[in-house]
Amino acid sequence: MPSVFGHSYLGDLFDDSEASEIWSAERQIKLMLLFEAAWSRSLGDAGVISDDDAEKAAMAIETFEPDVEAIARETARDGLPVPELVRQLRMHVGPLEGCVHRGATSQDVIDTALALTIGATLDRLQTRTSALDRDLDGVIARFGGRHLMAKTRMQAAKPITVADRVSVWRGSFAACADRIDGVRTRAVRLQFGGAVGDRNVLDGKASAVAAAMSRRLGLPDPGRAWHADRAGVVEFADLLSAISGASGKMGQDLCLMAQARGDELKLSAGGRSSAMPHKNNPILAELLVTLARFNATQVGAMHQALVHEQERSGAAWVLEWMVLPQMAEVSMRSLAAARELLSKIEALGA
Repeated sequence: MPSVFGHSYLGDLFDDSEASEIWSAERQIKLMLLFEAAWSRSLGDAGVISDDDAEKAAMAIETFEPDVEAIARETARDGLPVPELVRQLRMHVGPLEGCVHRGATSQDVIDTALALTIGATLDRLQTRTSALDRDLDGVIARFGGRHLMAKTRMQAAKPITVADRVSVWRGSFAACADRIDGVRTRAVRLQFGGAVGDRNVLDGKASAVAAAMSRRLGLPDPGRAWHADRAGVVEFADLLSAISGASGKMGQDLCLMAQARGDELKLSAGGRSSAMPHKNNPILAELLVTLARFNATQVGAMHQALVHEQERSGAAWVLEWMVLPQMAEVSMRSLAAARELLSKIEALGA
């Protein structure tokens, strides 16, 4: 079976269109071209090339339409898309080919595009966690004073209120939201190291080029390459898993509350059964549990991607490409599904 993401009949259950667009191959190529145009202009800013040549090269890059089929074909050989993209760009600019990609390396391009992608994802996560917090506040306003039986180790314990249980969910999401700015600081950064990550390129003008790139792309310059230091990227993955985990905890609680014959939870709409038409299955609550468990398994793979040998790894780096986009889509889908689920609550507690 192919991936559930973009699947012909499973896609509507698992997909998040906004996340798919942010992490799409088309957008990644646009961001790589954004890097290359900014790089050419930054070479001009630093005096490596003339301002006139820099602007002409950058404008040519900005209007360039790459041969994506050729990039795909050559990526199978090169292991990454940048060599073919740069080859096409240099052919496109002709006599200005020395103004394209000069002093940069493929990982500078791809990781800077990744940083911009992570930044866009964090923006959406921030918006969605804020909206979900308002939804949970609304649940408390509607049902917070009603009674529930607390369950410890799956057994009846002592009476509590709906607000007691929902406040736990709300606190978990708030803790995730509080982490976003810190993750942004450590993961949304300019990548520039040159061939071996030491910035020993461009005849001593590398720092000036980095400063210009930072200004043009709106990315802070950490002052060094993070080619083999993936802690920021993995911290982002940890946040993704924490968000889907918080959603999964809420989903698991609501699944269990749905077992109580309508005494604890009533949903306006659920899933149908092919054999038992009387059922109203808590599909969205179950989905939240599934998404949480998926990301919990994937985050371990991202920790494997911390192990980069020497100055750069191919194996560890490429592992990120397989795992991180799916984790991001799962987390964004979990927040959307959580909000949709809350909107279907007709009654909660007694």
